[in-house]
Amino acid sequence: MDVPSDEPTEPTGADPVPLTEPADGVPPVVADAQALRRAADALAGATGPVAVDTERASGYRYSQRAYLVQLRRAGAGTVLVDPIALGGRLDPLVAALDGTEWVLHAASQDLPCLAELGLRPSALFDTELAGRLAGFERVALGTLVERLLGYRLEKGHGAADWSRRPLPPDWLNYAALDVELLVELRDVLERELERQGKLAWALEEFEAARTAPLPRPRSEPWRRTSGIHRIRSPRQLAAVRSLWETRDALARERDIAPGRVLPDSALVEAAVRNPPDEASLLALPVFRGRAQRRLVAVWLGALHRAAALPRAELPDAAQQHDGPPPANRWADKDPAAAARLAAARVALTAVAEANTLPVENLLLPDLVRRTCWQPPADTSPKGVAAVLRAGGARNWQVGLTAEALSGALGAQPPGSGAA
Repeated sequence: MDVPSDEPTEPTGADPVPLTEPADGVPPVVADAQALRRAADALAGATGPVAVDTERASGYRYSQRAYLVQLRRAGAGTVLVDPIALGGRLDPLVAALDGTEWVLHAASQDLPCLAELGLRPSALFDTELAGRLAGFERVALGTLVERLLGYRLEKGHGAADWSRRPLPPDWLNYAALDVELLVELRDVLERELERQGKLAWALEEFEAARTAPLPRPRSEPWRRTSGIHRIRSPRQLAAVRSLWETRDALARERDIAPGRVLPDSALVEAAVRNPPDEASLLALPVFRGRAQRRLVAVWLGALHRAAALPRAELPDAAQQHDGPPPANRWADKDPAAAARLAAARVALTAVAEANTLPVENLLLPDLVRRTCWQPPADTSPKGVAAVLRAGGARNWQVGLTAEALSGALGAQPPGSGAA
């Protein structure tokens, strides 16, 4: 399919209009079974797509549950639902939304916590993803609404502790505004994607997002501790692991974000310093605080357990990542793979620019790295296409990239003697 490479349509008009409150005002929060039934009936009797959003307490709570669910549908207005007050039982809402198209912004962030409540879309339109595919460089909700609809949204509480009760009125106002214009934004983006010949691509992406399984837990999540690059020995890695696992258990038990129990920097500092006793541990930054003084025996116990491990049970210092090593190390570890990756990046960037797409949406960077690190036996476009499909690439992505990536896999490092 020939795809226009021109930039996304620019809106015309005056300066954006500040939108500081919903047109119909902020509705009362649905917090009991009777109110939920009324809201569900109203949504079921309304028409068109349903705008959906959630508010979580990331950075405050261990869980990623939804502490507020916002919905809006033509004919029903906006509904704000407190799933905590309802004990997570939203059965009337599940039935009311069955068979409807949901409109979300950055759906992958919200779908898991909605699924915990039994809420799963029958069809999906993701306005953030649509904006990326349409070629907009900035795809935050407020930015797209301002650019395409001419309104400036009132923002400011997205990173708040939404587990707080009661929720302040200005927070509820912010939450309602997040779904106020989602359906209108959806319609504009759909027209833009159709104009560019990309609507079929977007529909594939939306369906992939809707049906995506939950991410598999990492085999060694502690290796993602910020600052772990400072660690040099297997024994120190064991200390980080022991402290991380102890912190994670405390955070899960208390439903507190792990970083609020103890920051990553403190885990790494304790592992590097290896304090022999409580006094030495309490002398380190962060551990001097009152909360850590109460837990000093817990943290020191974690360090002692790591110190007592036999050598055979220490983590492998070389096994820092799932899959290929960081790309900046490829030239030393495997020059041929580095040459393949460099060629692939050049080829895919050209394809992305020709189609006005972010290269990361053209093909997942992790899939590119894995394919270049360990290419298939058959590096023809057909063989590469099979690998890409097995790695989760959609049909439109395979069609655009298989030939370019096939050519890149034949690249050789400088001085290799290849023709």
